[in-house]
Amino acid sequence: MQLTTIIVSYNTRHLLDECLADLHRAEAAIGGGVCVVVDNASRDGSAEHLQAHHPDVQLIQLEQNVGFGRANNAALPKVHTPFVLLLNTDAFMTPDSIRLSLDYMQAHPRCGVLGARLLNRDGSPQPSARRFPTPWNVFLLQAGLERWFTGTPRIDPADFDAERAQECDWVPGCYYLIRKSVIDEVGLFDPLFFLYAEEVDLCRRVKNAGWQVHYFPDARVVHLGGESAKSDGEITASRQIDALSIESNLLYFRKHHGRVGLAAHVVFEGLAALLVGTRELVRRSSIARLSTGMHRWRATLGLLWQTKFGTTPTR
Repeated sequence: MQLTTIIVSYNTRHLLDECLADLHRAEAAIGGGVCVVVDNASRDGSAEHLQAHHPDVQLIQLEQNVGFGRANNAALPKVHTPFVLLLNTDAFMTPDSIRLSLDYMQAHPRCGVLGARLLNRDGSPQPSARRFPTPWNVFLLQAGLERWFTGTPRIDPADFDAERAQECDWVPGCYYLIRKSVIDEVGLFDPLFFLYAEEVDLCRRVKNAGWQVHYFPDARVVHLGGESAKSDGEITASRQIDALSIESNLLYFRKHHGRVGLAAHVVFEGLAALLVGTRELVRRSSIARLSTGMHRWRATLGLLWQTKFGTTPTR
């Protein structure tokens, strides 16, 4: 066996059959594989459905929702194949994606992590090969000022060629192929992160160890996005996602940019909210956007305190 696939599931029973069917078709092209599903304390009967309809899948049941990285950490130490694919339940691959991905990694021995071409259901592209966030490029993105600072590397490069395999900084975790030897070298996901920054952090550690991260367009994956969050209701999920995103940024910038980087990020968050809100106020005579932005900045300040200035997660 070359490959173990780890799927973290949280209230996505309605997606499991399609996801596993696509995975098994892709596994058949490489002579089979091992599949492990980590259930993050789902309330929709996901674990029972897997036991009844997918007995070939190894199931790990957690007692609470611990997030993406920590859930993968429950399975990664048990992997004994040379490659590991981290796959979302809302990610559906073409039958040749795994075979082509493994062939590519065999041909590129310094490639430690490989990502796919991510698409929406309608075939439109999703960000698939990204650059590391910094307080400055995140500010430019939020404030809508990227076009005025062409010398600053964008999180999503403007000149990105989706048809060309290429090295990048990080790839999204919905299809995340990594060598087991790389995991053994750099370690598991940092449990500091509950969601949204764990794969960025791991890619950074992978590159710091001398490995490369590549984008591979021949592996095509339809990614829905946000399916787990929807199970908590749209309004609750929206607020939760926003808070988790803010918290992850604080933790990430403190870890990789220190106190100065964290302080810069917090100041830039407030400045971006003010700039965008003022611009909308002038254009449309509405304070809604300004109010939304300032609410986000207040939430940032609150989470700054709750995370003990970006050093401790809230969950």
